[in-house]
Amino acid sequence: MSETTYTELRERAAALDAVDPLAPQRKLFALDDGVYLDGNSLGALPVHVPARVQDVLTRQWGELRIRSWGESGWWTAPERIGDRIAPLVGAAAGQIVVGDSTSVNVFKAVVAATRLASLAGEGRDEILVDATTFPTDGYIAASAARLTGHRIVPVDPADVPSALGDRTAAVLLNQVDFRTGRLHDLPGLTAAVHAAGAIAVWDLCHSAGALPVGLDEHGVDLAVGCTYKYLNGGPGSPAYLYVAERHQAAFDSPLPGWNSHADPFGMTPDYAPADGSVRGRVGTPDIVSMLTLEAALDVWDGVSVDAVRAKSLALTDFFLECVEAYVPQGRVVSVTPAAHAERGSQVALRCAEAEPVMRRLIERGVVGDLRRPDVLRFGFTPLYVGFADAERAARVLAEVLDEVPAG
Repeated sequence: MSETTYTELRERAAALDAVDPLAPQRKLFALDDGVYLDGNSLGALPVHVPARVQDVLTRQWGELRIRSWGESGWWTAPERIGDRIAPLVGAAAGQIVVGDSTSVNVFKAVVAATRLASLAGEGRDEILVDATTFPTDGYIAASAARLTGHRIVPVDPADVPSALGDRTAAVLLNQVDFRTGRLHDLPGLTAAVHAAGAIAVWDLCHSAGALPVGLDEHGVDLAVGCTYKYLNGGPGSPAYLYVAERHQAAFDSPLPGWNSHADPFGMTPDYAPADGSVRGRVGTPDIVSMLTLEAALDVWDGVSVDAVRAKSLALTDFFLECVEAYVPQGRVVSVTPAAHAERGSQVALRCAEAEPVMRRLIERGVVGDLRRPDVLRFGFTPLYVGFADAERAARVLAEVLDEVPAG
């Protein structure tokens, strides 16, 4: 590779960073001199969060103690924070509740979807599941199917329209594939599911905070997502559950806890569900984690998701260009779609020597991650990743590949 090419790409990166409207957001995060491309697994820490958490611990818990359920707004946090997330996924207020893990919310959503489908008539005994899904989604869906007497039908998302039928109760899909970064057609697939009379459940873990989702616009029924990736809520931060307003009165959670009761402090033996998104609650929320997330969401104030999407596509385009320019031919192959309409906010490169390559990348300050057996995964979080980061990551990747013998 000529020095001219290196210079041209570095200069282009600097020029792109200089006009990037999201560049000021970078200073809101605790970052070092490395290149952090693993925000699709764990987002970086917003710098103001520790002080906010300290207040939760010392004043709200330490001084106010139980009074904080009311005086500090602990009791209403699941819905309040849900309303903070709502604009990021294209939802109106009152439809998202925060709490529990993604896995628990997938269980709630899938079982509730089969119950909603049963209201339209009998005979719907199949649950279609993304065959390439994150494993836990498949495990949970299979368990939900056993409990509800349904049959699991694994299917590639592209084949969902042809797999739908009058036996389909619900369809569980990921908007972005966690391995390849492929973006699936949420509007088109949701429309196809509805045309078949079934309920659409979407997992937004790898899309929320990286691209427009449009839950309300596209008529999604139920959705779940985590908050520790592009939303930067912290390790193990609570997930969320979206229940479209039109379904809330009939939403029948398989986990009816006291927190979702219409009169939670009545302590009655019979369950009566609360109205609205509160029905998605179960037990006492994880307040410290939840309020950490609430503080982290401040980095989104004034940020347009459309601007985030535009930068995401520009970053991944530029990274792929740098990889093509720097990396020896044949050492890596992108498995992330080139078409913008089919790409999330990550680039996945197939590499026969993926394990030692990623290990050396991390040692040299370029942090991505590995999906066995042979995928190098690089997540681009537009709020804090710049074009110079993308160029440097591709350059270091090429240097590492020169050091690691081809298999």
